[in-house]
Amino acid sequence: MMNMLLPRLVLFRKEVVQLWKAFFAPETPLHLKAATLFVAFYLVNPIDLIPDLIPFLGWVDDIILVPLMVSWIVSRLPVKVRADHRERNGQTIDGRARRL
Repeated sequence: MMNMLLPRLVLFRKEVVQLWKAFFAPETPLHLKAATLFVAFYLVNPIDLIPDLIPFLGWVDDIILVPLMVSWIVSRLPVKVRADHRERNGQTIDGRARRL
């Protein structure tokens, strides 16, 4: 189970960074920016589907729903916003290696 959890955690971290940068990009549609704000609000809001007062079960909805919502929003970002994110990270776009 741990070997499946770690790659998903790394992917979630990358998606959160991409979503953060896309939030400030003018090409990102307003409804996706609103969905991003909703995810952040849901995470800090004391009203959940399962109350946090119930030990362990209260956090399960946050642990499952928040990454699903983030992945859903990132999958609907415009191609230009996703490409801008890749270029800013210094990844190889044109096939040549970059040195620092």
